[in-house]
Amino acid sequence: MLFTEPSFLFLFLPVLLALYFLPTLKGSAYGKRPHGEYANVLLLAASVLFYARGGGAFTWLMLASITFNYLMAMAVAAGLEGPPDNHARSRAWLTAAIAVNLAVLGVFKYANFFADNANAMLASLNIAPFAVPQVLLPIGISFYTFHAISYVVDVYRGHATAQKSPVHAALYLLLFPQLIAGPIIRYREIADQLARRVVAMDDFAAGARRFVVGLGKKVLIANNVASAADGIFALAPAELTLAHAWLGIICYTLQIYFDFSGYSDMAIGLGRMFGFRFPENFRWPYVADTVQEFWRRWHISLSSWFRDYLYVPLGGNRVSPGRMYRNLVLVFFLCGLWHGASWNFVVWGLYHGSFLVAERLGVARLVRRLPTPIRHAYLLLVVMVGWVFFRADTLHAAVVYLGAMAGVSAPGVKPFDVAWFLTPEVSLALVAGVIGSVPIVPAIVRAVDRPAPSEAEGPGWWVEAAATAALVVMLFASILQIAGRSYDPFIYFRF
Repeated sequence: MLFTEPSFLFLFLPVLLALYFLPTLKGSAYGKRPHGEYANVLLLAASVLFYARGGGAFTWLMLASITFNYLMAMAVAAGLEGPPDNHARSRAWLTAAIAVNLAVLGVFKYANFFADNANAMLASLNIAPFAVPQVLLPIGISFYTFHAISYVVDVYRGHATAQKSPVHAALYLLLFPQLIAGPIIRYREIADQLARRVVAMDDFAAGARRFVVGLGKKVLIANNVASAADGIFALAPAELTLAHAWLGIICYTLQIYFDFSGYSDMAIGLGRMFGFRFPENFRWPYVADTVQEFWRRWHISLSSWFRDYLYVPLGGNRVSPGRMYRNLVLVFFLCGLWHGASWNFVVWGLYHGSFLVAERLGVARLVRRLPTPIRHAYLLLVVMVGWVFFRADTLHAAVVYLGAMAGVSAPGVKPFDVAWFLTPEVSLALVAGVIGSVPIVPAIVRAVDRPAPSEAEGPGWWVEAAATAALVVMLFASILQIAGRSYDPFIYFRF
C-alpha cells in the first residue's frame, strides 16, 4: 500500500487513528495519550494488513522471518547469560541467523541475476544454459532483512536486550511506516517506545505536519519532474541531444531526492503521530561539497548501517591505508548490489566507493580549497553522473546517455524539442525542487521564529497562521494531483 493511495489516506489511516486514540481518551490528561499493549497489538495487526495489501503471499515469508529472528535473538541472549563457554554457542546462533537472512535475501533478490550471468558465460562457451524459474521480489525485503540482522547483532554485542514479547519484537520488524522503504531503524532506538510511549498533542501535530510536507515533496515535485525524466530516459540514442540529456538527469536528480526523502518524511511523521521517534534519513545532501559529506547526508540510516555492521567489523579506519581503501570499495560494491540485482547498481556503488578513496587520498583537501560554488558544482556533477547508472536500464544505455551529456553523441532525429518536456507543471516543480533541496526555507523559518526582546513568547499569531495555510494548500494540491494521476511509484519500493 502506498502512502499516496486514496485508500491509505482516506480509509486505512483515519480508521487506524480512530481505533488507536479513541480508547485512550477517557480518563487521560488532556493532550497526552499513553499507549501500551492494546496499541501495539493494533499496530501489529494494521501493519500485517498494510503489507499484505501489496505483498500478497509474501506476507507469510515476512512473518516467518520475524519468527525466526525472534527465536535467534532469544537463543543468542541465552548463551550470553550463561558461562563463558556458552558464548561460542551464541556466536554460532548469530552466524546462523546472519547466514539464513542473507540466504533468503540472495534467493529472492539475486537468484535470477546470478543465473542470467552464469547462462551468459555458458553461452559464450557454447554450453546450453540451465533453466531457472523466475523468482519474484518481495516488497521491502532489503529493508526488513537489514532490520532483522541489526537486531540480532545488537543483542549479541550487548547493545540491545532480546525482546521477550513476540508482539514487541514483531512490531519492531513490521511497523508499517518504515516497513517498505525505511528509514532503517535500530531496535535499541525504539525499544523503550515499544514498551510505553505517550503521544502529546504537539507531537501528533508535528507528525501530521511532517507527513503533509513529505506528501507534497513526493506528489508535487517528484512525480512532476519524473514525467520529464522518464520521457527523456526512454528516448532512443538517435533522439538524445545534449540539452535533452542534461534536462533528464537534472529532473531525475530532483526526482530521486524528493521521492525518497518525501517517503522518509511521511514515515517519520506517521511514526511520530503514533508516538515513535524515528531517526532522520536525509540532511540536505545536495548542499555537500564532497562525496564523503554527501554520504553523511544521504540515506543516513543505510550508510550508518553499512558503517556499523560491515565497515567497522572489517577494521574501519584502524587498519592500514591499503586495507581501509579496499574495505571502502567493498562496502560500496555491496551498497550498490543492495539497491538492485543489476550491473548498473554495482557500477554505481563502485563509482562512489572510488571517489571516496580518491578523496581520502587528497582530492577532498584540494576540493575544499576551491570557492564554494565550484565545490558544490563538483559534488553535483559527480552525483549526477552516478545517477545516470542508477537510472538507466543497462550499462550500454548509461554509457550512451553519458556521451550525450558530454556532447559527443550525434543524434539523427529529434522528434520532441526540449520545450516539449518542460511543461508548466514540470517547470514549476523544477523551481520548487531547486529551492527545496537547499535549506532556504528552514533558514527563513528560523529567522521569523526568532523572538524579539519584547516578544519572549515567540512569533506573532500570523506566522503560525501562514504556516498552517501553506500546509493546507500543500495538502489540497497534493490530493488534487493524486486524484488526477494513475502512475505514482516510489523509486525505493523496488529495493
